[in-house]
Amino acid sequence: MPIMPDSWITKMAKDHKMIEPFADKQHREGIISYGVSSYGYDARVADEFKIFTDIDNAIVDPKNFTPNSFVTRKTDVCIIPPNSFALAHTIEYFRVPRDILVVCLGKSTYARCGIIVNVTPLEPEWEGQVTIEISNTTPLPAKIYANEGICQFLFFQGSAPCDISYADKKGKYMRQMGVSTPRL
Repeated sequence: MPIMPDSWITKMAKDHKMIEPFADKQHREGIISYGVSSYGYDARVADEFKIFTDIDNAIVDPKNFTPNSFVTRKTDVCIIPPNSFALAHTIEYFRVPRDILVVCLGKSTYARCGIIVNVTPLEPEWEGQVTIEISNTTPLPAKIYANEGICQFLFFQGSAPCDISYADKKGKYMRQMGVSTPRL
């Protein structure tokens, strides 16, 4: 299962709209970098954040999730409370080819500050804006900068296309726009 290089990512983004909008080089001057890199794509976080709050003493239940656990903010800088998290989404819209699995890793600039990014793999033929979980593991408030890099996506090609893709399964998060909270 080879990892795909910058030339492949660029070709797929331009010819097949795999990533839209697509930054064909690394943008980094005075910002947390984004754009195509040697073997990945650094995506940007949009300016919509759902910040976890304990205002109603809710219980976090993935089978019966209540959106009352979040406060929604549209902002250029999101402050995540200590030992808490926020949901956000990529600016970029992804269309994953049938023979590709995409894995996401957090940016080192945030990781070195105790801010952890989690995204489940993007399955073959999944498409949409990616919902991102951003955890502040520190005892201090943490800043997240909208419209800048948040995570890196790595593209792995299978030895053959899969028999059943995410689209074939009619996955519940298909073509999501904005932040998607848990669904059962």
